[in-house]
Amino acid sequence: MRTNERWALSAGHACVDLYQGIVPVLVPFLVAERHYGYLGVSGVVLAASLLSSVVQPLFGVLTDRWAMRWLVPVSTLAAGSGVALVGVAGSYPMTLAAVALTGFGVAAYHPEAARLARVVTGGDPVGMSWFSLGGNVGFALAPLLVTPVLAVGGLAAAPLLAVPALVGALVTVPLLGRRAGGAARGEARGRDDWPAFGTLSAVVVLRSIAYVGLGSFLGLFVQQRVQPGETAGGVALFALFAGGAVGTVLGGRLARRWGRVTTVRRAYAVAVPALGGVALVPGPALYGVVAVAAVALYVPFSLHITLGQDYLPRRVGTAGGVTLGLAVSVGGVFTPALGALADATSLHAAVATLAAFPALAWLLARRLREPALTSAS
Repeated sequence: MRTNERWALSAGHACVDLYQGIVPVLVPFLVAERHYGYLGVSGVVLAASLLSSVVQPLFGVLTDRWAMRWLVPVSTLAAGSGVALVGVAGSYPMTLAAVALTGFGVAAYHPEAARLARVVTGGDPVGMSWFSLGGNVGFALAPLLVTPVLAVGGLAAAPLLAVPALVGALVTVPLLGRRAGGAARGEARGRDDWPAFGTLSAVVVLRSIAYVGLGSFLGLFVQQRVQPGETAGGVALFALFAGGAVGTVLGGRLARRWGRVTTVRRAYAVAVPALGGVALVPGPALYGVVAVAAVALYVPFSLHITLGQDYLPRRVGTAGGVTLGLAVSVGGVFTPALGALADATSLHAAVATLAAFPALAWLLARRLREPALTSAS
């Protein structure tokens, strides 16, 4: 894979996942300018999150049946158009529809983009790690890029936020002509291993619960353990995001040395004491432990995608839709249960509980085996 192709994949993914991070940024502006209540803005967030994650497996099934590479730039433009339309929406139903369009675009992008990344990279774990990194960076940059635009121009400036979608579509179009070196769509060699894929999906779910749960409560927890104030929480979240970026890139390189399954197992083995340390380590040293936990939880991220595609060589789109969509979204669904536990006991107890999830992921990962190599499709 050439360097320019690697950067194009990463940049295109960043431009799309920017729109996943934009929706929470819109919330305070919707409250201030349009006077939506808590129920109203929660509906906006729910519309975006459900469509951007739960619908992804459906698009995976569709892309396994029909050639739809055009969906990559078109869905990118749809994600940006939805956010742009929020700025001109004249009613709450129109706002919901606009946000739903963004979620729909994000959902449509990932299964076919993961297939395209598999073709361009030849299934190389380092190449796929760069594709995954782009999405992480885009999500993390959303508040930094979007807040100043809306702070100056308000929601009326939202159409300007369609620019990254145009960029993302332009950089990915040249990749659409790439062809796999082996089998054609739907004709990959090998059999689909559904039991292994089911085990892998359970591992992804457990990882999602641990990471999303940590990110949801980390700011508040650090304010209790280190010092009061938003600064401490912001530093901890930066350590979480930075560690995640490092872990994503590191995962592909470690997989070249140890193999994907071994790397996944070792990463979860490290994540267990790291998450336990988040609950136990006092003072500023907690920031370092958070970074280690983030690295350990993100090392397997791109490896999950390639493993899923190799376990289902005839259903690559379905594999991408599940590993990037439905399985990942479970972390957000489970977060209210952690919140209820924190209310019933303490925030410290809820954070300590998170270490159990990578422990279970490690146990399940011991059942996984490195799949036979298949041709990219």
